[in-house]
Amino acid sequence: MNAEGDTQAADPSEDATGNTAERVELRDGLAEVDPAAWDALTGGTEPFLRHAFLEGLERHECLGRQFGWFPQHVLIFREGQLVAAAPAYAKTNNYGEFVFDFAWEGAWNRHGLNYYPKLVVSVPYTPATGPRLLVHPEAPDFDHLRTLLVRALVTRGRELNASGVNILFPNQDDLDVTRELGLAERMGCQYHWTNAPDGGYADFDAFLGALSSKKRKNIKRERRRVNEAGIVFRTLTGATGQAEDWARFHRFYVDTFEKHMGIPTLSEAFFVETAAELGDQVVLFEARRPSATDPDATEPDAKGNGETIAAALCYRSHDTLYGRFWGCTEELADLHFETCYYQGIEFCIREGLARFEPGAQGEHKIPRGFLPTPTYSAHMILTEGFEQPVRDFCEREAQMMRAQCERLHEHSPYRQAHSDDVPDR
Repeated sequence: MNAEGDTQAADPSEDATGNTAERVELRDGLAEVDPAAWDALTGGTEPFLRHAFLEGLERHECLGRQFGWFPQHVLIFREGQLVAAAPAYAKTNNYGEFVFDFAWEGAWNRHGLNYYPKLVVSVPYTPATGPRLLVHPEAPDFDHLRTLLVRALVTRGRELNASGVNILFPNQDDLDVTRELGLAERMGCQYHWTNAPDGGYADFDAFLGALSSKKRKNIKRERRRVNEAGIVFRTLTGATGQAEDWARFHRFYVDTFEKHMGIPTLSEAFFVETAAELGDQVVLFEARRPSATDPDATEPDAKGNGETIAAALCYRSHDTLYGRFWGCTEELADLHFETCYYQGIEFCIREGLARFEPGAQGEHKIPRGFLPTPTYSAHMILTEGFEQPVRDFCEREAQMMRAQCERLHEHSPYRQAHSDDVPDR
């Protein structure tokens, strides 16, 4: 990137409202924010934006200096009531963001400048699309409050001498505002499953019926291998699981990160407490061998006895299931696909959920029913001379990402015609 010849975008902070009834506050944590007032901004439907989730990250030391996440939340009050907020963090690295900006950091460094700190509006360690500029649903002026949040974020970014303000995985409503304000926009790609229109699939077989014969047979074969290995599954939620279930999953989680040289930032206490607080919004799929005391059993007994050899942790909103972490103690053929994908698809069909986002990356998801889906981020660059080069970078990258998504869609497993719909053998 070239830092010369920059033409600055319109500065969202220049038109700040003079409405004295609105008070903007900066908080370095959510402990003193009323949980009910915070959750009212999203109706409590978004698990990752719940006060219990975000404040839990802070209280259980999953953020802070060790991991490079420093809370800088922006709150807007009107007549003493919380009407808007943005979960924001000053960052000293790019870990846990899933929007990779190594090239930008390199450009800053080549010009002898510091890329950090930067300000991100995000859910730490969570590449899930959702609202980022939170506005109370009864507020009459959504766009005004979202705009005011962006202006406040830009002001805070300048106070921190940040390289920019970065809004990661915003939903369409937030994108409309950031586009109107002229922020640069990046495009990414994930792989999402979508339920059938008009009421959803009746069952998993109905979903299979929408696939080509070859892909349908492959999924059946993968599921059969797991079943023939004697593995059974149970589904727990935050409301039905016990503390020991979440503690056991934490061991899977840590083991997975250590196997892949990652950093397990989330603590056992975080998993245990957020499961209890979020209830049915936390979903755990466990792969288990039948109880050793009853070798002929095909299901875990009433107490859940039986060895758990793998598990996948998900969260759910009112219409979407989000896959987050998984781990295993045995490497069995197709166990990952069954635990992380097929159990989740069955859950979505059973619960009437519209979408399943199983996490970032992974073209191997396509033949299993997950299609390329654009994701976005919005960026206000604050370092002088870099706004236009970053914008040019984003435009070139978006062209490549659109081409890649189109190419990957050519490998869709869904039937385009009935010519290949032959009986399974």
